[in-house]
Amino acid sequence: MPRGYDRPLYIQPFDHRGSFQTKMFGWQSPLSDAQTAEIAAAKRVIYDGFLAALAGGVPREKAGILVDEQFGAAILRDAAAKGMTTACPAEKSGQHEFDFEYGDDFARHIEKFDPTFCKVLVRYNPGGDRALNDRQAARLKRLSEFLAGRGRSRFMFELLVPAEKMQLDGLKGDKTAYDLELRPRLMVEAMQELQGSGVEPDLWKIEGLARREDCERVVAAAHAGGRRNVGCIVLGRGADDRQVREWLEIAAAVPGYVGFAIGRTVFWDPLVAWRSKQATRDQTVAEIARRYREFVDLFERKHASLSSAA
Repeated sequence: MPRGYDRPLYIQPFDHRGSFQTKMFGWQSPLSDAQTAEIAAAKRVIYDGFLAALAGGVPREKAGILVDEQFGAAILRDAAAKGMTTACPAEKSGQHEFDFEYGDDFARHIEKFDPTFCKVLVRYNPGGDRALNDRQAARLKRLSEFLAGRGRSRFMFELLVPAEKMQLDGLKGDKTAYDLELRPRLMVEAMQELQGSGVEPDLWKIEGLARREDCERVVAAAHAGGRRNVGCIVLGRGADDRQVREWLEIAAAVPGYVGFAIGRTVFWDPLVAWRSKQATRDQTVAEIARRYREFVDLFERKHASLSSAA
């Protein structure tokens, strides 16, 4: 299977595990069977919202879900049976250092569901701990080679570049300045370092950027060395609706950005309202569908104007 993914892709991610369990439900591990089932039921509400968005006109061939095995196994099976694009995480939840959720058994768990994409979330700052970065890169290379050799699931790489203390200190603790002035360059450096370590994503899942030229640099890094078919999508970072719209407006106008993966901005508040009985299940499903569909429409409109201008 040729490396890369350059087709439109609008992902509804709800693979959150530790944060979902503690912040949405207030539960600590280990969970009881009843608690696990309740979280799985909440994720089914999100999935039903996604299905409602498809029924409402979101192009099925451009849509997909990202959900975990722990709480979403039944959803993954149902989506695969319906021929939908699926993604499943391989990383251990809530860890600063990337490691496999299922250790050396990671391959069997990927093969169990055969998702369209195997996704990893990685915190990697080129100015950070070199030994840490090297350990992560070695594990990620192992996964990259497994996926490339197996030729079935593609590799989706969610790159987070959290600020190092020294970097923030240089900006007097201003996180907004970090996002604008330092993070874009560090993201490109991280991509280059990872590629140099033999890590070869088909699709980069990238934090939102405030400037078009920064998006262009990210795409250039993704495409470097003959990787012309590798795509980029915008992740939502749990930001508010206004901020996410700004990021999408900017990215959608840049060739090489093919879509987004927006999770909490779509489903969090509707789920909170449902769990507090301020909304019915049907209302919650409809609201999740509406939010997801609006982001799809926004990206499609902006991307269409880019194509017509070309």
